Amino acid sequence: MSAAMRAIFAASALLIATATAALAASDADYRAAYAAAEAANKEAGLLRNQWTTTASTLSAAKKAGEAGDFDTAVAQAREAEALAKASIFQATSEKERWKDMEVR
Repeated sequence: MSAAMRAIFAASALLIATATAALAASDADYRAAYAAAEAANKEAGLLRNQWTTTASTLSAAKKAGEAGDFDTAVAQAREAEALAKASIFQATSEKERWKDMEVR
């Protein structure tokens, strides 16, 4: 299994696991999840590999949080964090791997 496939599988598993929250989320849950997602997105930015889907998902989380829909806001924030972490994985794993694909 290639590294890219493993990354996609890991991100998918994380998204599925976080999407099945059993309890109603609170404002504090939303703020914690949003902060974690923002931190991961900033790290991806430092690696110059931010995905546009992460930004739009963060925006959706913020909109839901401001509307008081904390369950949706937490789910969106966790999805954004997973996307940011996947972009970090992509940036770090491909940093040197491109050389393996170079025609010699």
